[in-house]
Amino acid sequence: MRQLGGQDGGYAGEALRSDLQAGLTVGVMLIPQGMAYALIAGMPPIYGLYSALVPLVVYALLGSSRQLAVGPVAIVSLLVAAGVAPLAEGDPERWIGLALLLALMVGVLQLAMGLLRFGFLTNFLSHPVLAGFTSAAAIVIGASQLRHLVGVDLPSGEGFPALVLALVRELGAVHLPTLALGIGGILLLVGARRWVPRVPGALVLVVVATLVAVVAGLEEAGVRLVGEVPAGLPMPVVPPLDGGAALRLLPVALTIALIGFMESVAVAKVYAGRHGYRLDANQELVALGAANLVGAFFRSFPVTGGFSRTAVNEGAGARTQVASLVSAAIVGLTLLFLTGLFAGLPNAALAAIVMVAVAGLIDWREARHLWQTDRHDFAMMGVTFGVTLLVGIEAGILAGVLASLTSLVFRTSRPHSAVLGRLPGSRTWRNLNRHPSAREEPGVAVLRIDATLCFANAEFLTERIDEVLARPAGDAPVRALVLDFHAVNGVDSTAMHVLAGVQGRIREAGHELHFAGVKGPVMDRLEWAGLVGLVGRERFHLEVDQAVEAVLGQGSGGSEEGESTVLAGSMSEPRGERV
Repeated sequence: MRQLGGQDGGYAGEALRSDLQAGLTVGVMLIPQGMAYALIAGMPPIYGLYSALVPLVVYALLGSSRQLAVGPVAIVSLLVAAGVAPLAEGDPERWIGLALLLALMVGVLQLAMGLLRFGFLTNFLSHPVLAGFTSAAAIVIGASQLRHLVGVDLPSGEGFPALVLALVRELGAVHLPTLALGIGGILLLVGARRWVPRVPGALVLVVVATLVAVVAGLEEAGVRLVGEVPAGLPMPVVPPLDGGAALRLLPVALTIALIGFMESVAVAKVYAGRHGYRLDANQELVALGAANLVGAFFRSFPVTGGFSRTAVNEGAGARTQVASLVSAAIVGLTLLFLTGLFAGLPNAALAAIVMVAVAGLIDWREARHLWQTDRHDFAMMGVTFGVTLLVGIEAGILAGVLASLTSLVFRTSRPHSAVLGRLPGSRTWRNLNRHPSAREEPGVAVLRIDATLCFANAEFLTERIDEVLARPAGDAPVRALVLDFHAVNGVDSTAMHVLAGVQGRIREAGHELHFAGVKGPVMDRLEWAGLVGLVGRERFHLEVDQAVEAVLGQGSGGSEEGESTVLAGSMSEPRGERV
């Protein structure tokens, strides 16, 4: 069991008060939201509350994020409905059983991935991608609350553009009392955050909106309320273990497992960075898997970290996972005793809480910063933002991963390299473009490659070497090439073939190829591939200056016993102990 909180200085009273406030806020929010997401999944509303109870407790005990709010989410609910519908054939009981089986399968898959340490998948979500995803998802989530803010039925699950077009068409049908209540709620929250930040604005809004709705009879005026919440805790049940159904559900289970994990960790990473702690992606997989696995036995359909709820949780002051336990307690107490208290809560008030919470996640400052400093990363952020906004959150996550991989391949395929020259009066060699005083030795070209050499940049390596060989060095034709390998941490088989080809061309031209600063593991690879024997052991040197001296014959560098051959002379030492 992980230690709740993770605070270095213990769990202070202020942190407890913040967690209680956040837990209460999210707990209240979970009740209507969970019911709505259950309907999206094709389940009775009560199953949304079941899904907001046990999984929260399990994740709070195992998760590494202090702010992530786990429970039903719209994307996963849609995937549940899409996967179960063809198998249920309209039978409500079979639908429920298949949804529980799906939760069990998702839990097993996520738990297995976590134990196998597949959390590295999150490394493909770079910071620009995260910024683009969270900014667009914030707009999508906010837009999804417009129906409750304006009191008009708008299409759900059809994307942001369709939602905006539908709103434009229905402007004449906007319910003014609902709109006034929603805008008033937004102003209250913004004002509380600005002038009295210690006051729990969301809780104040819930109480005030409920009182206003009841006293003013807003339901009779057409304002939509949460309504009756069914009572009763979930009784344990064993999901139907149908092998044939499980096989047919496997693709959707894998999709939910991956998308749920990526969405959850993408959100959790934002808040981990904001609050200065490390997120353990593998532990997150284990925690989410356990939450779904255990939840399946307590009537929960698949869950993951909720974007809007996490924003509300953090905005309300969540410091530790205790906030999730408080939220679960609120749901449990509500199911047992308090269902009547939430019947008069206007949906517009909850929409205001969500919209204010996610507004702060639109990271326009990061976009401006990237535009000024790195247009390549700005493009990645823009692609992720655009796909998330125009297509959907799950597509946005996929686009972000692909953008990150594309960026990685591009940067790997075009690594930095530099032609070096000697600084006057020294044995130090530096980039000619950055040090105008540096000078090349006549006929000796020195090229530094600042990357691991692999199949992705093998063609670039060939082109770069050809460019260097074609230009004069120190106002004389190149007769020797020195490759500075100080920054090379690895060489794969493709790069080996390229280097062997370079050696062959240089030898045919009557020139020499030398290496400087080859690290031990890289030297091992070159030796095993036969490149050391092909080039000649005496042409591997510790430093660039020694390699150049060996070419010029200005010292003992050309001798196998000389200082410049220390690296080659150490070939009999144990592997891994060389430079």
